Amino acid sequence: MEIYQTEEQQVEAIKSFWSKNGNSMIAGLVIGLAGFVGYNYYQEQQLAEQQQTADSYIANMELADKNPEEFIQKAQAFISEHKDSSYASLTALAMAKSVLSHKGYSQAAKFLQTAIENAPNTGIQAIATIRLARLQTQLKQYDDALANLAKPMPKSFTASIEENKGDIYVLQSKNDLARAAYQAAIDNNGLKASPALQMKIDNLTIALD
Repeated sequence: MEIYQTEEQQVEAIKSFWSKNGNSMIAGLVIGLAGFVGYNYYQEQQLAEQQQTADSYIANMELADKNPEEFIQKAQAFISEHKDSSYASLTALAMAKSVLSHKGYSQAAKFLQTAIENAPNTGIQAIATIRLARLQTQLKQYDDALANLAKPMPKSFTASIEENKGDIYVLQSKNDLARAAYQAAIDNNGLKASPALQMKIDNLTIALD
């Protein structure tokens, strides 16, 4: 380390350092500052876009009960515009519920499939899949419903899956399979969400006797 004896030597050393390194240091500072500003701007833009998407989603949901036809129209446009957003799947679920109230079964199935394809996580995907299976059960498409219920889903949905399988087996007069499915649902804490499970399995026990 050099030791400078006078202020003049210190000044000359500083001048020499800057003449050799000043431009590169300034360039580095400018790039760093630009990156910092650019990143913050990007973050602000992202937040603004997310807020706008959330506002549009809420506005659409408010239309669901007030004006179902307008809701479906705007919701379809919303999904097309925000396919990568988690709100796309939630919107599709709401659309399915809306058209089901008017027995729009084919439309509901289409919307539920959209919800599955655009689901941001396995939880929402499971909800949409189980709802689609219930609709297929209502339409007597039992094989399709069972195929959907057989798809990989989080363990927390096991009780719901098994209960729905049991309902299908009852409709197919496969009482042994139905009883086993209902028992599996009960074994996975299904009674907490569906107290009717016990009555379903009791009725099957009577029928088997």
